[in-house]
Amino acid sequence: MDLQPTAREIRKKIVRMATSGKSSHIGTALSTVEILASLYFKTMRINPLEPQDPSRDRFIMSKGHGCLALYAALAERGFFPADKLSAFYLDGGIPGHATRDCLPGVEASTGSLGHGLPIGVGMALAAKMDSRHYRTFVLLGDGECDEGSVWEAAMLAGHKKLDNLIAIIDYNKLQSFGYTKEVMDLEPLSAKWESFGWAASEVDGHDLEALDGLFGKLPFSPGKPSVVIAHTVKGKGVSFMENRIEWHYKSPNAEQEKMALEELK
Repeated sequence: MDLQPTAREIRKKIVRMATSGKSSHIGTALSTVEILASLYFKTMRINPLEPQDPSRDRFIMSKGHGCLALYAALAERGFFPADKLSAFYLDGGIPGHATRDCLPGVEASTGSLGHGLPIGVGMALAAKMDSRHYRTFVLLGDGECDEGSVWEAAMLAGHKKLDNLIAIIDYNKLQSFGYTKEVMDLEPLSAKWESFGWAASEVDGHDLEALDGLFGKLPFSPGKPSVVIAHTVKGKGVSFMENRIEWHYKSPNAEQEKMALEELK
């Protein structure tokens, strides 16, 4: 199954939501699209018609401000009608950070950074204790990895040998106020995770074939949680947004929306 058309449709939905809602964080949503397309359309064991199936794989968007991508992916996968996305960022509508049960398929409330992985550790540990076979996937931002709670959770996951837990780092190398290497250098990132008892792999986060192949190898090592360090580009898919920090904050105007959608045809 070629997921390139799916990724384009998810991006179009993101652009339209950000424009109509006059919301921030379009850049950080666009960098995650291929990761979400691979997870929701190939990797995860899910049924959009039964979003609360006890045996389902779980996904947590720990970088909760990137929820435009999550909402768009869920709509594209058929969890709910796409026209519901028109309420994004409006009073009484869909929240601007991931909020549990605001839409079918949203598993956790996130956005206070550093909370998603601890929640994921709890879900993975519960699965082990209950002898269930579902997996928990957690998508983190690279800037989010500055948070101490991420590393507390990573240490516990390694200690508990949670090989049903998968962390994915959206390593677009830009965070709120600058490049990650200048704000807080994360390197050597793979070695850090491995030192906490994780099995680490790196991948081009926009290469759908590479993502599918890597996710198909989970867990990377029996008895160890897995971490995927996905090298991405902030604002990917819209040329004038790519690798531009201002699109962490700006929302497109009507003309920019038209330009972006033209590129995504």
